[in-house]
Amino acid sequence: MADTCHTQADPIEQGARARIHGRPKDACPYPLNSEEHASWLEGYDGAPRDRALDPPLAAG
Repeated sequence: MADTCHTQADPIEQGARARIHGRPKDACPYPLNSEEHASWLEGYDGAPRDRALDPPLAAG
């Protein structure tokens, strides 16, 4: 079997790199509502999308 060489990082890694380099969140190159778009945003936000958001803290 031949080894496969990937020249592009996966969308999660691309999103993380975009954030590190100061690119805006709307710089995602993938079509809206695509799996790749969701993965890119997951990398950009640094949180898995299946994780529920933390509830807001109660004022106190």
